[in-house]
Amino acid sequence: MTASATTCIATEGLTKRFPRVTALEDLTVTAGAGVTGLVGANGAGKSTLIKILLGLLPATSGRARVLDMDTATQGVEIRRVVGYMPEHDCLPPDVSATEFVVHMAQMSGLPRTAARERAADTLRHVGLYEERYRPIGGYSTGMRQRVKLAQALVHDPRLVFLDEPTNGLDPAGRDEMLALIRRIGAEFGISVLVTSHLLGELERVCDHVIVIDAGKLLRSSSIGEFTQATQVISVEVEDGLQPLADRLARVGEAVAVQGRTLTLQVPADADAGRAYDALRDAVCDLNLNLVRLEQRRGHIEDVFKEPAA
Repeated sequence: MTASATTCIATEGLTKRFPRVTALEDLTVTAGAGVTGLVGANGAGKSTLIKILLGLLPATSGRARVLDMDTATQGVEIRRVVGYMPEHDCLPPDVSATEFVVHMAQMSGLPRTAARERAADTLRHVGLYEERYRPIGGYSTGMRQRVKLAQALVHDPRLVFLDEPTNGLDPAGRDEMLALIRRIGAEFGISVLVTSHLLGELERVCDHVIVIDAGKLLRSSSIGEFTQATQVISVEVEDGLQPLADRLARVGEAVAVQGRTLTLQVPADADAGRAYDALRDAVCDLNLNLVRLEQRRGHIEDVFKEPAA
């Protein structure tokens, strides 16, 4: 397996089996520079993949490289140049953010004076000012997430792994964290792999998205390809939504029903007029009252929607 100079992550046939579950199955994917989103439901294999990429967990089979280093044999070297923000709460409550981030900088090899300077700069970048001198145990969830982000950045890594960085945050806190993630890629020149099960978040900050489900690759492409690959027609009727879905599915339309809304997915290279004709004919034949009809571009979440049988 070879990787180009712009490839940050590359896997080939990567599989990880535990006694009762297969977390990753034959995963072959690459991620380049910029901000890459890794999306999947809880339990899809996202955290397992990151641990393998960091050299913390051995794969059952297959191979993976990070910054052109083999995860099976060069884990220490990878961790020297990669930052990691874990999903779980891992901060000591009885020390300040400054003390903790300085310690993590020294663990990464920085001399104490340089570690203190880098820690101060990094904590300011993530939005912690006077609070950084208080014990972490008194921090809000948002402040604790910022400390975890700061320790991932303090040693000036080439790549950072951010595992569910918006977990537990309110809407304002999510917006602030997403803005920080975008700055990491756009202003600091650090490549990012960010995991989330919240699809709309990744659309806002990522250049490229990898979608996995039950450890298998569903799709890997740029945000533009995701949102332009399909047109989505949303329909609401007063009654008879399921018969309408069944009728459209029988004539070959890709249909999904969510609550009171029916959606038709039309590939960009397909004739949208045909889908509208099929919808018109079905509504008329079933004598349904149309409440709403609108068209939009596709979203990442459409990858997970299964057509009606």
